[in-house]
Amino acid sequence: MLDNQKEAIQKLIAGALAKLGAEDAPATLERPKDPTHGDIACTCALQLARRLKKKPRAIAEELVAAMKADPAFSQTVDTVEIAGPGFINIRVAQNARVAIIGEVLRQGETYGTNREHEGESVLLEYVSANPTGPLHLGHARQGALGDVLANLLGSQGWKVSREFYYNDAGVQIGNLAHSVQLRCRELQGETIELPENAYHGEYIISIARDFLDKKPVHPHAGGVIESSGDYTDTDLVRRYAVAYLRNEQDDDLSALGVRFDNFFLESSLYSTGAVQKTVQAIIDSGNTYEKDGALWLRTTSFEDLGNGLKDDKDRVMKKADGTYTYFVPDVAYHLNKFSRGYTKAVNIQGTDHHGTIARVRAGLQAASGVLGISIPKTFPEYILHKMLSVIKDGEPVKMSKRSGNYVTLRDLVDWAGRDAARYFLVSRKADAEFVFDVTLAQQKSDENPVYYLQYAHARICSVFANALEQGYAVPTNDKLAEADLSPLNSKASEALIGAIAEYPSTLRVAARDHAPHVLCYYLKNLAATFHAFYNAERVVVENDAERNARLALLAAARQVLGNGLRLLGISAPERMSRREEDTAEEKSE
Repeated sequence: MLDNQKEAIQKLIAGALAKLGAEDAPATLERPKDPTHGDIACTCALQLARRLKKKPRAIAEELVAAMKADPAFSQTVDTVEIAGPGFINIRVAQNARVAIIGEVLRQGETYGTNREHEGESVLLEYVSANPTGPLHLGHARQGALGDVLANLLGSQGWKVSREFYYNDAGVQIGNLAHSVQLRCRELQGETIELPENAYHGEYIISIARDFLDKKPVHPHAGGVIESSGDYTDTDLVRRYAVAYLRNEQDDDLSALGVRFDNFFLESSLYSTGAVQKTVQAIIDSGNTYEKDGALWLRTTSFEDLGNGLKDDKDRVMKKADGTYTYFVPDVAYHLNKFSRGYTKAVNIQGTDHHGTIARVRAGLQAASGVLGISIPKTFPEYILHKMLSVIKDGEPVKMSKRSGNYVTLRDLVDWAGRDAARYFLVSRKADAEFVFDVTLAQQKSDENPVYYLQYAHARICSVFANALEQGYAVPTNDKLAEADLSPLNSKASEALIGAIAEYPSTLRVAARDHAPHVLCYYLKNLAATFHAFYNAERVVVENDAERNARLALLAAARQVLGNGLRLLGISAPERMSRREEDTAEEKSE
């Protein structure tokens, strides 16, 4: 249903409520679970029973009578019925219902989008891996979730910035350099034993070999890092290995179709003095104390860190050895985000980061008062995802030679392809565990949801090609938008029109709730509704009016499928296999 049609019905109900003396009651509309009950359901009568001291059904009868007396009723509503104890079920008028087709065809790629949040900015941070090895499945899920969510937020007018935070400081980087040095010694014939904290994957051997061969690294960000071949130069080995792995991670993310607008280095927080400034601000706030030689943040003094969140114990900021715990630079980083003008920031991380939320927000609240800024308690927001497991040919896959002990993002893309990998990674709620079935993702059957969606799009294209082959003139979308749509009066066509009309509200919900899986569910339903229509109706018929009306409906369905797939970062093919095209052509003849 178009927004203006919904508004028209809301005005009808609001006018009827005013006649009953309940003008302040909300004209709440719902979509019936059973489409046969109508397009819109209103429960006002049930909600007003106690207030008006009447039975809900009696109130519903008065409301319906008042609506029918409104001159605008016949222009918007086809039928209105009272069901059960007082539900009001409304069916939109045929001319109003089919108007959505023309809107889709006229708006094209912009259909479903709106500018509700125009002028507002949001910073999405995701993946943010240590540059110490290949990206794992958690990074893959973050990458897909972040990229699709960025597209969804953009569809609602948000100005979105995508950021990758490189943890390029700390013990793990030292372990990386030491691991490469050990492999260099091994490649030169020395017998070495890798310690437990070393990195064991084959990629370390590749870095060591290229370093010894004096192969330069050309960081994607620009510049060059030359190798002297002297593996005792720890600083050079560290810089070489980090640049080498950053390039590999960038290539792997590109294979998944994930991009970023900015890369932020943790090391810059130390070199610019941001960490030290943050720590001093927290100390000056009076929320720290010293114990056992360490500096502690009194996080338990903050009663509400957003949505009732409270930490259960105080946290160490600086250890007895003088090093900072990992959440301290995180506080400095988020102060930096806020200083850049981002009042809304969303971090996509694994559920193992749950404990970080309270301490980061506590640090921000403590520092902000001293720094003279007001940061919302819920800054930053978090999307915490659970890990996924992978099966292939019915067997669990747990290890990759490249990484040494885990399946990598690149493994997933190589096995399943970009389209399937992206869809599967966002098709469930972030906090739900699921098993990625590589064998299913490779299937060319309706059981594979990616194939099912792409086949629907290609099938529609095949119908148009078939109409041309049979010698019929196929109008452009602009012409189809003005076609006579009165022949679209079957249950199958009405169901498809209804599904198409749900697209804008689906995008709003998916963006508002940070829930890309909502779009996946919608597209599956749209594809199923299209296939049901296709199996019930012949499209390429001799009657010009009927043929063009059905082609207009399919053109709108194709546009919405394409729009949705584009937001998911998935291709919308116009052709599939020869067998599939033959099937579509036979059905339309």
